Amino acid sequence: MSDAFEVSYVTLHGHRRAYVKAGNGPVLLLLHGLGCDHTTWSPVIERLARKYTVIAPDLLGHGESDKPRADYSVGGYANGMRDLLTVLGIDRVTVVGHSLGGGVAMQFAYQFPDRTQRLILVSPGGLGPEVTPAIRMITTPGFHQAMGLVTLPVLRQATTESLRLLSRSRIPHTRDLDEMAAVVETFRDPRTRAAIRHVVRAVVDWRGQIVTMADRAYLTEAIPTFLIWGTDDGVIPASHAATAVALAPGLRLELIPDCGHFPHKDHPERFVRIVNQFMRSTQPAVYHRGRFRAMLKAGPRPIAVQAEAGHSPVSPIESLSPA
Repeated sequence: MSDAFEVSYVTLHGHRRAYVKAGNGPVLLLLHGLGCDHTTWSPVIERLARKYTVIAPDLLGHGESDKPRADYSVGGYANGMRDLLTVLGIDRVTVVGHSLGGGVAMQFAYQFPDRTQRLILVSPGGLGPEVTPAIRMITTPGFHQAMGLVTLPVLRQATTESLRLLSRSRIPHTRDLDEMAAVVETFRDPRTRAAIRHVVRAVVDWRGQIVTMADRAYLTEAIPTFLIWGTDDGVIPASHAATAVALAPGLRLELIPDCGHFPHKDHPERFVRIVNQFMRSTQPAVYHRGRFRAMLKAGPRPIAVQAEAGHSPVSPIESLSPA
């Protein structure tokens, strides 16, 4: 479990950043989702550290990192990850991004293709507008004050216990509510509430996700990319996976049944097998400025052209054999 690893700190641009570093070997940069922190990777970080150097930061505004009034855009987060890696003396990484972290991972690969070896996207944001109403509510007026009341001791306990009970009920679209309960616990800190509100407003409005990577997904042709999604995801629908496969030539996909928004928590052993097999079966991307320039000039191919070239707009599910 990641709790066995010491949390380290580095100050970048005047703000303290927390991270865990463990293991040896090729570097995996693990980016958590909205309202989470590095401990979301607790079920898998120790196993991954047996083969890889694992860097698991708390994004700015989350966990033990500072929560200033700052740039909480996906581009800003990607810049922060570049700077963290630079300070740690790490040049190139495989980026593993979950939910919001998936959007940051895609942005990192777009901004810094020379530093990106592979992409592993886990239930990522940025591939369609749909998102749970619970996240859209964070953008509404009065959220900060209302959550301040909800997180008063008695109400907080009642709310979190109710969410965890529902998550065990097997009622459709409720399995991820235990994770929402953990997020509610963090909202006791008004600095966290303010930071999360800034994050959400940068990527979501009342109609859903406003930041999309769809127009740049074709650039993953130059970077080995794997997409992991739970079929029972109640936060971001797994149907977005078909969009990703249609837009990103060569992307590999595994849909995991009986799995919600957190595949690394619902099925940690399977998650580690997927990562291990993907790392073994692919070579790290090598950045070529000329190739990148040519891809940018050509732009994305129409989906019909991709289908003619053998890239189906309707995704076949690639099942991985146990490693």
